[in-house]
Amino acid sequence: MPLYKRKPFSVVETPKQLEPTELVYQVRFTKEIFRDYQDYLNRINLYRQRLWTCKATGKSNLTYEEALVSEKRAAEKVQQFPQELVAPALRIIQFNMLPLKDLADTIAMKLQDCLYEGVELYGKKEDGVFPCRIVKVRNQGASSIQYEICWLGRDKTPTGNALVNEEELIKKKLPFSRSMLKSFIRETTYRSAPWVLHDRLAEKHGISNNLPEELRSKFYFHNGVLVNFRKRVKNAEEQNGNTVGQELCRVYKRKKKVAGEKLEDLGNEGKNDKDGDQTTVEVIKYPIEDLLVKPGADDPAFTTRPSPSRDFKVPLDCVGDLLMVWDFCSSFSRLLHLSPFSLEDFENAICHKDSNLVLIVETHSTLLRLLIKDDGEYSAYIQGKRRKSKITLITWTEYLCDFLDMTNAADLHSHIATIKRGHYGLIEPHAKLEILRLLVNHALETDLVRELLDEYIDQWHELGATRRGEALQEAKKRREEKEHLKAQSDSNAAIDENSLNDVDKGGLDNNNGKQSGEIALKKHNHVSKKSVSDRANGAFKNNARLQNGDAAVRDGSMQHSHRKGSRQMVLKQGTDERKVPTSSKEQRKQHYEREMEKRFIRTNPLGRDRHHNRYWWFRRDGRILVESSDHKLWGYYNTKEELDLLIRSLNCKGEREKALHRQLEKYYTRICTELQKRSKELADKIAMEEAVVRRSTRVRAPPRDNPANAFLRYVNKWKEE
Repeated sequence: MPLYKRKPFSVVETPKQLEPTELVYQVRFTKEIFRDYQDYLNRINLYRQRLWTCKATGKSNLTYEEALVSEKRAAEKVQQFPQELVAPALRIIQFNMLPLKDLADTIAMKLQDCLYEGVELYGKKEDGVFPCRIVKVRNQGASSIQYEICWLGRDKTPTGNALVNEEELIKKKLPFSRSMLKSFIRETTYRSAPWVLHDRLAEKHGISNNLPEELRSKFYFHNGVLVNFRKRVKNAEEQNGNTVGQELCRVYKRKKKVAGEKLEDLGNEGKNDKDGDQTTVEVIKYPIEDLLVKPGADDPAFTTRPSPSRDFKVPLDCVGDLLMVWDFCSSFSRLLHLSPFSLEDFENAICHKDSNLVLIVETHSTLLRLLIKDDGEYSAYIQGKRRKSKITLITWTEYLCDFLDMTNAADLHSHIATIKRGHYGLIEPHAKLEILRLLVNHALETDLVRELLDEYIDQWHELGATRRGEALQEAKKRREEKEHLKAQSDSNAAIDENSLNDVDKGGLDNNNGKQSGEIALKKHNHVSKKSVSDRANGAFKNNARLQNGDAAVRDGSMQHSHRKGSRQMVLKQGTDERKVPTSSKEQRKQHYEREMEKRFIRTNPLGRDRHHNRYWWFRRDGRILVESSDHKLWGYYNTKEELDLLIRSLNCKGEREKALHRQLEKYYTRICTELQKRSKELADKIAMEEAVVRRSTRVRAPPRDNPANAFLRYVNKWKEE
């Protein structure tokens, strides 16, 4: 069951003595039954809040229903865990004190080195690599182990046996991910620190439930459940009657009761009507669930939300795959050695019938080269086929067919014959996108991509630390300037006060006579003139400093057009140095945002509207893309006017639309810039198309290239030689 604020949550029990004809309210996904509608509504609102955590995966910030779906999917993945690896993994888990991440890494490392009977891997034979299966493990001493294997044919049929050493075997990657392993650990245990298996699993696989010696001083079993000694002491203190704790508990309950009565009195605001009755006004604290928001008198005038355009060339249910593949290729273009291309060109290339289109060939080839470089399962499969390591315009279809053969996607195997005949362009667009999506999923699991992501994450942390350090320095500088000005003003006030005291003292001293008064008066005039001159000099110096600063800024802006990099300072971040502009706070902020964007981690949606439609913005495309709640329909907004209407149609009293409104306001300037740029490009494109159509036949000039066919002229400028 999902966790509420990371704690177990129990559902409501079924009411007793229910009549067969009684009308009740039932929650669809928990089967809870309520007699009172208000109780049902409160429980539904609780389930819709993002306070729930998936018990199997640990994902937080979910609704109750999303957490249930996440747990169901995690349970299905756990069922796919290889049965031959269950017992070794459970033996490592039992009574282990490591955290979840470290425990998963430990299990993966040990299982990777584990060779047992029945495991399928690759073996070396006659300068080649072929699939095989371990039949028997033979120990010939303390240090020498030999394995009896059988070679496997194309359909995994045995073709012969052999006796090999461990050095002649090539291990496969584990058939599960770290996330699946974490879900497996959570599903098979009922507590952590230490991790303890369920009794039925321990008995089934013959794993002992006896505590190790090092844990017997800290834990013990009570009614079949492992309990900490500290908890037993705490329970004993409560049973013995801890008077201080009981008194504090009574005081807390009494204060809570008084506070509740006060809130109830404040909430029951009403007025007497003609009969002398009172009406209760319910105060609602916004934002709330979007579907529960009702129109109010103080609401602004909301505009009608514009209908998004849906003129995609690929089927609407395939737009998500199109965006995913294009975003991956654009974000990791340097790693793939694939020069970027626009989303429209990619969409046109997918729908084109040419089998040797450069854009399609280069996209597939770069992804396949990445899988070969990773030295994983696909690389071993290619070595078994004895393919050449270089993928060309002619041989790329052979490597693609080998990839489809290796995968378990049965629905794509029907296209292998068409690809082998050289008619890849005749495949339907949805099948092309499914093949590319499968390639991208395998590429995301490679060590090269993961290492690059880890490097980007470290650089994100470094940039964040630099930005925080700079903010602290600015705050310290402002604080010091404020203290300096305050001290200077205090000293000037003290000088003026002393001079006035001297004047008063000289004027009242009748014994010294008129001469003493004149001397005191001259002294006062001298001090006053001096203080005034000092202030004037200080103001003059400040003005000069400001003028020099303005001149420096002007000089810097003039030099910026001739030489890039002026007005920048070097900040050391660990071992590398980065140049950050220092001319203004806004420029430094923009610099950091650009550096963050260069280190792509993942693309997140801007938010959701009240109907759970998701809104996406890709900086390299410019449009606002709209995804329906069932992920089958897609649309887009491509003008500034549509964006303004969308923003004015959002009701900020709802939780989802308020968050979406905040994100759109945050990126409004950048989105408008990209939309205007896109509108200008479309206008130029239309003008060029009209120029091509209306070209005069009297002028014998070379024909212009149609911009609609730009995808046909694509060249991979970053191609790896």
